[in-house]
Amino acid sequence: MVGDYCSFTGDKTDMHSQRNSKNGLSCKMVLQAVGKVLRKSKAKPNGKKPAEEKKQYLELEYTKIRVVDFDLKELVVLPREIDLNEWLASNTTTFFNLINLQYSTISEFCTGDTCQTMTACNTIYYWYDERGKKTKCTAPQYVDFVMSLCQKLVTDEEIFPTKYGKEFPNSFESLVKKICRYLFHVLAHLYGAHFKETVALELQGHLNTLYAHFIVFVREFNLVDPKETCIMDDLSEVLCAPAPPPAPAAPAPSSPASAPSPSSQNHVTER
Repeated sequence: MVGDYCSFTGDKTDMHSQRNSKNGLSCKMVLQAVGKVLRKSKAKPNGKKPAEEKKQYLELEYTKIRVVDFDLKELVVLPREIDLNEWLASNTTTFFNLINLQYSTISEFCTGDTCQTMTACNTIYYWYDERGKKTKCTAPQYVDFVMSLCQKLVTDEEIFPTKYGKEFPNSFESLVKKICRYLFHVLAHLYGAHFKETVALELQGHLNTLYAHFIVFVREFNLVDPKETCIMDDLSEVLCAPAPPPAPAAPAPSSPASAPSPSSQNHVTER
């Protein structure tokens, strides 16, 4: 349902299951060293506010990297004879699992020290609890709140029913929108704060494909307010633009006209 890029799930699962191995420890040490260098480069020079960094994820050498080359629109359109709520439930659960997995690949770089607030493109996200209390928290805390809430919702049989004949609640669509809104925040943070680490891990192709698929999906069913996603419109327009039609094949060069053979020429008799 989500294309070939889901195949990296297994690879990453294997990677995490081997963290205690000698190779895993060596890899972790290398990544930690990369993280220290990256964090140092983000420090304010002499206490002065640094100039706004160029958005690395918009550079062509990175935006062109994908793991699928077909139109993602085809993946999100509601198939015939499929209930809308069933389709939303299936896709929302899949996106939750994939975005959670994508974040886990850089989670050791996203700490209370490196990401003291949940930010994306100069936007700070605050967490609101069930009572509506506004809380400013670190990025890892915010992401933990998001994933815990999503996990609670998608595994609740009363909200995401899996048994045949079980009805979806009237609040289902609003809850799906809530989940998608929070998942967008995580994706935006990955690009805004951890794209360098993602490139170091050579996972930018997976992130680009996941992001584009998610944006196409939420646009198709109006699940996230455009005012919410506008901070990433520059990237969305690049990654979600329809693939250009293939260039027409150049016509085969015509063979040069052959000179008439002597036998075909009219002979003039000399007199």
